[in-house]
Amino acid sequence: MLTEAATCDLVLPCRDEAKALVHLLPRIPADFAPLVVDNGSRDDTAQVAERLGATVITEHRPGYGSAVHAGLLAATRDYVAFMDGDGSFDPDALLPMLSQVRDGEADMALGRRRPSQRGVWPWHARAGNALIAAWLRRRIGMSVHDFGPIRVCRRDALLALGVQDRRFGYPVELLQRATRAGWRVTEHDVAYGRRAAGTKSKVSGSIIGTARAARDFYRVLT
Repeated sequence: MLTEAATCDLVLPCRDEAKALVHLLPRIPADFAPLVVDNGSRDDTAQVAERLGATVITEHRPGYGSAVHAGLLAATRDYVAFMDGDGSFDPDALLPMLSQVRDGEADMALGRRRPSQRGVWPWHARAGNALIAAWLRRRIGMSVHDFGPIRVCRRDALLALGVQDRRFGYPVELLQRATRAGWRVTEHDVAYGRRAAGTKSKVSGSIIGTARAARDFYRVLT
């Protein structure tokens, strides 16, 4: 993880992801400088991240959007990527996405989750994601099929969109605003695996978590 060679900041919103970061951070390609946003962790997420060479940002306001926005503000490079810090994605998947944005072929590249094994994406989370994506494709002509938490774009362009949601509705609002702004958004199939042992999803890990995300999605959509 040679951050001196990086051309893109990688924001990793984290809450209690120390066990995942131990394995994830050493695998991040040299093109990316990891920014771990500690969003209320009760474990040693921040200490593990610092020990492994990542920059740590503390965001006390709860919510996925709060963590993502804090990382965006802390980023300093022209390009910025976002990925969950739970170990469910291979960070090498970001490389072709960055290349496409950097080469001017897309304004934002998104990862479309493809489960690598049974049970990694519960039915209730997958169904909610598909329903909202289909509705937005019909309503505003949005082209993508997944609100997946892995994406790359230019930092200044993302700031200019002015996304306001600070909870789980952030990715829905982001894609609404990007579509209406005429962004060229591309999708890349990315393998979606199991989270690191000892960690738990705040959304798909339970029906209650999915319901909370759906509430935030609804608030954005209305």
